[in-house]
Amino acid sequence: MTVARGQFVAVYGPSGSGKTTLLDLIVGLRSTPDSGSIRVDGREVAGMSNKEADEYRLHKLGIIGESGVLQQGATAVRAAAIRVAMDDARRAEKRVAPLLVSLGLGGRLKHRVEQLSMGERQRVVIALALSTDPQLVLADEPTGRLDSENTRLVLTLLRELCRERGVALLLATHDREVAAFADEVLELHDGKLRPYAADPRPALVDGIREGKAAS
Repeated sequence: MTVARGQFVAVYGPSGSGKTTLLDLIVGLRSTPDSGSIRVDGREVAGMSNKEADEYRLHKLGIIGESGVLQQGATAVRAAAIRVAMDDARRAEKRVAPLLVSLGLGGRLKHRVEQLSMGERQRVVIALALSTDPQLVLADEPTGRLDSENTRLVLTLLRELCRERGVALLLATHDREVAAFADEVLELHDGKLRPYAADPRPALVDGIREGKAAS
């Protein structure tokens, strides 16, 4: 599997098929794969030192999970700026604010995480993942707790932002409707990746691929 800059690839499979394990291997949180290799920007992930792996995770990767990763009690802009603050604490919030504005949260920057809707929180998670200008974004069931409307909005925004910024996006999901947003869909089956034969296009994305993105 290859994911290029600006490309959105989805790995589809039922719960327990190994999707999270695959993402963990790419992040470098597990030991080396049983066979093959994982390279990001030409570098072998398994061969990195601890220091190199830390730098890789901070600057090369963006990771999108559920909104529970956000710091409770923090404002939206502060929660989204945590990664940037590791390198530039004084200007972190100022640097992240335009990204939140582009995600439709310009009027919610100073609202605390618990004051935001689920859809708004997930957009803060996206901002957090993209805040350090990563080369690769990994998303593990990022819309699992969202309704259809927010799922459409979040995936559309994520896809557009990654294309604009030239970021490779790899999303793992058990939901065919979510997978339908991707440029390419692969299925994880019996430990092997293969092209997804069935057409995952559902009603959820009707009009999206024709340029009628939801506002």
